[in-house]
Amino acid sequence: MKIALGADHAGFALKEWLRERLKAQGHEVLDVGTNSSESTDYPDFAEDVAHRVAKGESDRGLLVCSTGVGMSIAANKVPGVRAAVGYNEDEVRLTRAHNDANVLALSAKYTGIEDADKFVDVFLSTPFDGGRHERRIGKIKKLEETKP
Repeated sequence: MKIALGADHAGFALKEWLRERLKAQGHEVLDVGTNSSESTDYPDFAEDVAHRVAKGESDRGLLVCSTGVGMSIAANKVPGVRAAVGYNEDEVRLTRAHNDANVLALSAKYTGIEDADKFVDVFLSTPFDGGRHERRIGKIKKLEETKP
């Protein structure tokens, strides 16, 4: 699977660990940065990952910042992206199964390596259920087309 991966300074260490883990599992990983723990702006990395997912250059996206919230907010501004913050395995599974989330944002502050590993595995392996959920995704897509 092609995965776009990005983080700000707060998520740098966890991103580095995830990158190596994903590569070891045979995934093609596009690391868009950051490349150190020096202060950066999370919207820059969220935008890069989100555009790559929206354009189909990556199958899924993973973002890491302090809480995951800022990254998810920024990524969700890109039409075609459905980013969700994951705090437990069931929640991550449901974001894929019901919401067809294509970007997962993780909290470096509140998510340990072991949990992050589980969350990413669930995110990458859970299919979209379709059915009644497709109607709801269609409504989300319509919202993206609406001009304020």
